Amino acid sequence: MNRLAVFDCDGTLVDSQATICTALETGFAACGVAPPRRAAMRSIIGLSVIEAMRVLHPEGAAETHALLAQSYKDSFFALRQQGLAEEPLYEGIVEAIDGLAARGWLLGVATGKSDRGLAAVLDKHGLHPRFVTLQTADRHPSKPHPAMLRQAMADAGAGPETTAMIGDTSFDMGMAKAAGAAAIGVAWGYHSAEELRGGGADVVAGHASELVALLEALP
Repeated sequence: MNRLAVFDCDGTLVDSQATICTALETGFAACGVAPPRRAAMRSIIGLSVIEAMRVLHPEGAAETHALLAQSYKDSFFALRQQGLAEEPLYEGIVEAIDGLAARGWLLGVATGKSDRGLAAVLDKHGLHPRFVTLQTADRHPSKPHPAMLRQAMADAGAGPETTAMIGDTSFDMGMAKAAGAAAIGVAWGYHSAEELRGGGADVVAGHASELVALLEALP
């Protein structure tokens, strides 16, 4: 079985919270709905967009959630088109990716982003060729459902026992556990280390420089 390391995107590979929050605020306002507090916005990063809207606006009807989701997507795309989307890589991520690849790990991404959004991030940072499988919300239920991770394993010829999910939220940890994979939390994202451990993290990395050693130490 191949060894597979699957990364979340927002909060794990790139720090996109400022742009996500701005797009949410603009999108909510365009629909005439009061935007939630930024702490609440950060807490749902990683969920698929419709599920995020259900959490952020629980009193809304399904039609309202759909409108909010589309308005958010439109707002985010407009920011990207204007060159205002801030999605910098976290320190040490490229080195971690290189280190894992050098040790024979195949790499993938499982994210609540759309195909378009993920492609934009990976292309911007020149990372697209590094990954053998890319799973997004366009084709799967929201995390923590294990569908994305299961498809990534199938694409890479890996099994749960040789797969690690690397992410910054309890949604990532729940998905890993549901798929039978190792759950590696990262402390530089949007959920706390306590939330990650509560969500099932086997270990929590404090910096990207720790990832290679942590994955190589997995049984």
